Amino acid sequence: MPARGGRWAGFWEQRARQLQRQVQAKEERIVELETENAILHLKLAEKVKQDRKELRSSSLDLLRDCQGQQQDCGSEIVTAVQGAQRHHEAVLAWQSKAGCLEQSLRETTERYQLEKQKRKQLHNRLVELKGNIRVHCRIRPALPFDKESEDPLSQNSSVSAEVAHAVDDETVLVRWDRPGHPWINKTYNFERVYGPAESQRVVFEEVCPLLTSLLDGYNVCIMAYGQTGSGKSYTMMGPHSRKEPVLPVESQGDLGIIPRAAEELFRLISENPSRSPKVAVSVVEVYNNDIFDLLAKDSCAVTSGVKREVLTTKAGKKEIPSLTYESVHSTEEFLTLVDGRLRLRAKHATLVHADSSRSHLIITVTLTTAPSWDSPANRQSDVSVLKEPDCPSPRQPATGRRHSAAHRTSSWSPGAAPEGPTGHMEQVHAKLQLVDLAGSECAGVSGVTGAALRETSFINRSLAALADVLGALSERRGHVPYRNSKLTHLLQDVLGGDAKLLVILCVSPCRKHAAETLQSLGFGTRARQVQRGPARAGRVAPRTPR
Repeated sequence: MPARGGRWAGFWEQRARQLQRQVQAKEERIVELETENAILHLKLAEKVKQDRKELRSSSLDLLRDCQGQQQDCGSEIVTAVQGAQRHHEAVLAWQSKAGCLEQSLRETTERYQLEKQKRKQLHNRLVELKGNIRVHCRIRPALPFDKESEDPLSQNSSVSAEVAHAVDDETVLVRWDRPGHPWINKTYNFERVYGPAESQRVVFEEVCPLLTSLLDGYNVCIMAYGQTGSGKSYTMMGPHSRKEPVLPVESQGDLGIIPRAAEELFRLISENPSRSPKVAVSVVEVYNNDIFDLLAKDSCAVTSGVKREVLTTKAGKKEIPSLTYESVHSTEEFLTLVDGRLRLRAKHATLVHADSSRSHLIITVTLTTAPSWDSPANRQSDVSVLKEPDCPSPRQPATGRRHSAAHRTSSWSPGAAPEGPTGHMEQVHAKLQLVDLAGSECAGVSGVTGAALRETSFINRSLAALADVLGALSERRGHVPYRNSKLTHLLQDVLGGDAKLLVILCVSPCRKHAAETLQSLGFGTRARQVQRGPARAGRVAPRTPR
């Protein structure tokens, strides 16, 4: 038993020593771990300390950089603000300078317009002293029918369809480029140039001063020249309708020179009733080189147009014996009379113009002074019948229409005057001739044949005769071929210097009409070169009736 107990005691002693060694080893391991932990804490503390130091250093560097950039930005902002202030001051200075320049420009423009007006007045005075023919040029706008027959070249978008341009109110520029032909770039100068946008009112404002000259005793002639379809009849009469009579000027803003001239003439007459002249009107046309009196009546007292001739008086003046005049007392009477006679004018449709005039129309307004023997009894007949026409064969109007006369008519010579009961006669104060020439045309383009082709031939020959007369006058030739045409023979006194003459060139801006436009501009240039001596005012001496 004691032996067994001793054996167990050794076992537990050995086991205790073994556990003691394990505990010691664990303690030693704990000590080692604690030592390692202490070392790690030290290292961690040093690392944190180093990181904090580095972070502080970088933060300080970043702060210094931010402060430096802030200072730089502040300097730039200050510089920018100062620059903006300088720019604002400069803008204000330039605005002030611009205002001064605008004011100076306005003043210069006013002075320019004033000097231009003075120059124009002096030029017109010089033209009057030299007896030059005033020439205006009107460029009509492009119309829808112009595009219908454009040539292939003008349809090219790179080529302008218009060749005539109004550079200013005195200059026309023609630019015409044709394949295989020299380039044309030419300017023409006239007393006045009207662009396509200028109205009928503007055109008449330039013509209006001539009516004052008419009442001052000067003979005046206004003539429209140009190719067919260029706007001559529109310029002279306005948008005329065959179905309705012409209305007063105030009701139609597009009326032409003739109705506006009538309105202005009667207005000027009404301003001085004490010396109001009487107004008589004649209407003739030159058709196929024959002169027809559109106010004359045949044996049936129906207005139809009677053939007349031009004769030379003892004083050397050209007049038409037995020419029919009708007295008018207002604008309405004048317009009604003219409108009725326009329906008798020869017209024919062509490929160029649907209502082409085939004759030259001449409306003459004669002013006569009232005789001293004038009384209510004598006012019953405005004009005495001095000589009855021989009633030659009338020319039937192209329209086939006949119209009865609405006014009393008389057949008297414009150079002579009606004779009163006591032998006193009225005196011719002045004459206004309004001429709407037929348009020149090319038969191949207009497509006319037969009688219309014959009309075209007479029209072109009469216009060529007119150009020859102006050429002879401008070159101061010894012989002027007035008698080459009834038109120039009838207008001999006007062309020779017995009247203030204004020629209005009407031209088309279109490429297809460039040749005719150049011809018209050349005609106007020749007309401006004519020097006829100053027109003379004064009443024509009364003469004994034929």
